[in-house]
Amino acid sequence: MIYFDDFDEGLHGWTSLIGNYEEDIDRMHPGYRQITTPMLSNLSFWDCGTHGSFDGTYALKIATRPKAGAQNVTIKRITYLEPCPIQVEFFFTFKPEASAQELLDTDLRSVGILLDLQNDEYRIMPHLRYLNAYEGKRVEHWQLKEKTVPFERFSRKTVTHYHLADRDWENLAAKPQILCYNEIPTKVNWQYACLGFDLRSMRYTHFQCNDVRYDMSGKGALAIPAMPNLRGMLNVGFFVESDTARRSSLYLDSVLVSGAWE
Repeated sequence: MIYFDDFDEGLHGWTSLIGNYEEDIDRMHPGYRQITTPMLSNLSFWDCGTHGSFDGTYALKIATRPKAGAQNVTIKRITYLEPCPIQVEFFFTFKPEASAQELLDTDLRSVGILLDLQNDEYRIMPHLRYLNAYEGKRVEHWQLKEKTVPFERFSRKTVTHYHLADRDWENLAAKPQILCYNEIPTKVNWQYACLGFDLRSMRYTHFQCNDVRYDMSGKGALAIPAMPNLRGMLNVGFFVESDTARRSSLYLDSVLVSGAWE
């Protein structure tokens, strides 16, 4: 085990994904300016009291701003012990802000997970998202991204790129996966997900959500040449996106990151 976070005792190093800048913080890319810090939540709602987390009292909450297309990201920054297969397991649930007494099942656009890794040759950034809805229509597909957007350069050492831009996402499978959403805007159901990635080959090994296992053979990840000062990076991040002018939230609990090192 590398780490296990259930958030009953704090944030455990999960923080906001602040964007790169140089000389002036206002030079930060607009995509990163919208990102706020994660918070602890016991999932209290106005009509039913406190849900609590999957295992305990508190979960990690990542909430967007109240704007269509708004995103938020949390990340934990560590380095790997040695190149080896790793696995990220977690329980998650998601909801838009319950500010209306209707289902609101298409108000949240997507939730997802990303890794940010680097070895001697490449920076590799696997991205997976569950596209719940888009422009008011249910989609319910897991998707991945293999391409990045062009870089903006501040100097030789500092560049930026908003890799969560809404482009170049591809469906993982032909069939959608319907996740349990429940019947009113304040009920939540916890979902399980498990992502495997090999730090030696820098390839996916497996991905599962609840009882559905996806074929990851031949699936690529966003890859760019190695960057200064990032060797050995093993960052794990989670993100959420709103489809309407209503806050959307992703809740996480029992995040387990493990590695099969010798």
